[in-house]
Amino acid sequence: MTDSAPLTPDALRAFMADNPKMRSRDQANRLGISEAQLVAAHIGRGVTAIAAHPDQVMGAAQRLGEVMALTRNESCVHEKVGRYDNYHSGQHAAMVLTEDIDLRMFPSHWRHAFMVETESETGPRRSLQVFDPAGDAVHKIFLRDGSSLTAWEALRLSLALPDQSESLTVAARTPPEAAKSNPDKIEVLREEWRRMTDTHQFLRLTSKLRMNRLGAYRIAGAPFVRALAPEAVNTLLTQLAQAGTEVMIFVGNRGCIQIHSGPVVTLKPMGPWQNVMDPGFNLHLRLDHVTEVWAVDKPTQRGAAISVEAFDAQGSLIFQIFGLGKEGRDSRAAFGRVVKALPDLHNADTEALT
Repeated sequence: MTDSAPLTPDALRAFMADNPKMRSRDQANRLGISEAQLVAAHIGRGVTAIAAHPDQVMGAAQRLGEVMALTRNESCVHEKVGRYDNYHSGQHAAMVLTEDIDLRMFPSHWRHAFMVETESETGPRRSLQVFDPAGDAVHKIFLRDGSSLTAWEALRLSLALPDQSESLTVAARTPPEAAKSNPDKIEVLREEWRRMTDTHQFLRLTSKLRMNRLGAYRIAGAPFVRALAPEAVNTLLTQLAQAGTEVMIFVGNRGCIQIHSGPVVTLKPMGPWQNVMDPGFNLHLRLDHVTEVWAVDKPTQRGAAISVEAFDAQGSLIFQIFGLGKEGRDSRAAFGRVVKALPDLHNADTEALT
């Protein structure tokens, strides 16, 4: 294929057939298109276009039984096994709140969705896949051996959109927002940071001061933040696995945030990837994408909320890790001790960021 040749649905299917072991995200990047366009090329061939709003998708997910939920960004993949339930709709934000499946969803970014059935070496593989306006994946739901195929077939018929075109038009990607600071407001930032009573107040604060998360971290200084060495991420995961400390791991994109609450047990590094391979929870992290790491201390009514947060070279948030603070399972103090011992970024490197 050449850059000037139109990528027809036939051409896309031919490329996929010639590269069966390449992941669909990598196939789309190779072709210079979105992953949603690649999926749409198979409409009528195991793929059905469906309504993309979380109300419809979550309503379907709750009927499928045990499934695997997947949310990712460019640098990290978060996978949880469980059942969808306890769905809360919302105009600007929606939630699924269970012990295993814990999601925050932002409906304005849920634009395209499909029910997908493909053949694999182990038999048919079925999934619900949701994409943003640019055609990038927001959230995926994969059926497992115990999932309800009866519900799957009924949903495929009831959710299908009238338009089942193989060609999909997507919007241009919104570039990542670089770190945005406002040094003139540094004292206001620090004073209002001290007065926070909930972590959710932080983004409202930075927005009011015309900053963003990373920009605020770069100028806040002690005792609010501490710049860590990039290798602190792997050190943190290793120490959490050794100690059995329960944590909350947040991984997301513009349309969805997925949360794991529990321990990290089994680490299996492979090339640039560090992998958590636990029953019911997998995490795949590109360590070589981690450019900035911050230990962050935010006050709340329940005490300090300490987190470790990693960013890539474009300033995009890769993940956040907090100590678990559930009643009867409060590991925040233990997590804080682990974070306190993590290696600092060298002073010269810290100065270069500000």
